[in-house]
Amino acid sequence: MKVLVIEDDKEIVDAISLAFQIRWPEAKVISTRLGQKGVELVESESPNIVILDLGLPDITGFEVLRQIRRFSAVPTIILTVRAEEADVVKGLEWGADDYITKPFRQLELLARVKSMIRRHTPAEETALVFGQLRLDNETGQLHMGEKEIALTVTENNILGFLMKNEGRVVTHSNLAEAVWGDDYPGATDSLKVHIRRLREKIEEDPGKPRIILTKTGIGYFLAKPE
Repeated sequence: MKVLVIEDDKEIVDAISLAFQIRWPEAKVISTRLGQKGVELVESESPNIVILDLGLPDITGFEVLRQIRRFSAVPTIILTVRAEEADVVKGLEWGADDYITKPFRQLELLARVKSMIRRHTPAEETALVFGQLRLDNETGQLHMGEKEIALTVTENNILGFLMKNEGRVVTHSNLAEAVWGDDYPGATDSLKVHIRRLREKIEEDPGKPRIILTKTGIGYFLAKPE
């Protein structure tokens, strides 16, 4: 288990490291204060998860995330003081799997990390099939007919949960708990961002979805295969 922390505040890095040392001692925490170095460490160290600040000395956390997503689907949690809705939406749209604002609770952060790691670990059932969709849990690849689509970890978990429920309506709360282990405040809005990104990847017309459908005020479901 390897955790990469990209954060320029030493006190935050020390707090995260101490939390892991006490509660998850087998985890190895590596860190850097520079965004560009963080991108390089993702490639060279292959961490299991990345904890990323947005305010870095050299490049923004958004740019770090953009570069990481060019070559890696590693689960990434943004940890920042920036709580504006526009930043949350941008972070999730650019590929973050979770977004936590400072000050943060150490035990909650560890719980989010563990939940994400568990969901990223391949299950015994390595493939899910629903109509023309075939989702490979091990690689995070979605096959849609002859088309192959790369998904982020969170997108993989959302679509996988919807596929497992075989077209039944999944509530916002149940979907949030399945993906993040908790129906936290703001989870419904985060789900909307990820669902929009999924639709952009698999729908012919994302504005008029025919695969991932919305049950207004309740949740989402997959349309029955034609």
